[in-house]
Amino acid sequence: MTQSFEIPVDKRRNVLDPVPELLEISARTPLFRPPGGMPHWIVTDRELVRQILADDERFSSMPPPEQDGRKPDPHPGSLLQTDGAVHARLRRLVAPMFTVRQMKTLEPMMVRIVAERLDVLERAGQPADLMRHFARPVSGLILAAILGLPRDDLPELSRLGDHRASGHSPRRHSATSEYVGHFRKLVAAERRNPGEGLAGTLIREHGDAVSDEEIAGICESIANGSIENTAETIALGTLALLCHPEQMALLRERPELMDRAVEELLRHVSVVAAVSPRTALVDVAIGGEEIKAGEVVSCSVFAANRCPYGGGAADGLDIAREPGNHLALGYGVHFCLGAALARLQMRVAFTGLLERFPGLRLGAGVEELRFRLLAPQFGVETLPVLW
Repeated sequence: MTQSFEIPVDKRRNVLDPVPELLEISARTPLFRPPGGMPHWIVTDRELVRQILADDERFSSMPPPEQDGRKPDPHPGSLLQTDGAVHARLRRLVAPMFTVRQMKTLEPMMVRIVAERLDVLERAGQPADLMRHFARPVSGLILAAILGLPRDDLPELSRLGDHRASGHSPRRHSATSEYVGHFRKLVAAERRNPGEGLAGTLIREHGDAVSDEEIAGICESIANGSIENTAETIALGTLALLCHPEQMALLRERPELMDRAVEELLRHVSVVAAVSPRTALVDVAIGGEEIKAGEVVSCSVFAANRCPYGGGAADGLDIAREPGNHLALGYGVHFCLGAALARLQMRVAFTGLLERFPGLRLGAGVEELRFRLLAPQFGVETLPVLW
């Protein structure tokens, strides 16, 4: 697969695996200064990534200054780019709606959506695009039900999401504004007549104690992460299984391994290569280096999940592996709020897909697939499948 020189080494991939340069760097040092100056540091070691993500007293999640020194505009309601009491307050508002128990009540709805989209995939004829007909609609429809977003809004959000994810789209910045604006309109409508979704629930339970801008930001943060992250993980997780037929066969033979398989696929695929950058608030000595106050640190989740520090080959796919401390869902106070949602969606999606299509296989050579290399979430543009 041809790689672009614009892609930082910690985000490059050889299909789903780390490139040799990243393996070499990870074996040699736990953190390094990349060329170009931003971020100032890239951290590849699993334990150091965990230390930094857990240290919200010395590292800030607020967006770092632009290269010209300007501070980015604040983003009310962002669950990823806030610190301290602001972040804790936002998380307390939303967390009760994303517990494991609450997600289990949504499982029948998820099963119906998965079955509906498998029907669509089957009717599409072979080869069918798993991304277009299944992975993306499944994650979008489930998220729409949770937020209280009309299904008819999903095609427009998907279109805007494609522009936002493209490193070359001239509409990237305007699409971001339109994307956020979509949720402002949703909240305005819910404020007049609160529904049963997340936006309506926040309005009913908290009233004016939470602003419309904050609710729109919360919804946008959840949608931005959930739709793309889950869709890409379903698609790339399927690709990983198809590229490792012995693992696919094992999962079919032992369906009780599904929960372990979900954790392993999250780790193996790591669609979010690096979490939101952290900015050092003070000088920090870590990993044999000194990170100066004001320097920006990128924690490479992909490297931490796939490149064991100290040498050795990248970890292979093993769905029977004892679940470890992978970082695909983050760590610390910013651990993914929708972790239970993501895990359940993947379990329902993979279970339905494998049961419906026992002969599932790739409809194109791996070398023919086109990957989204510059998107915030690594993914595949299309995934043709046969059955």
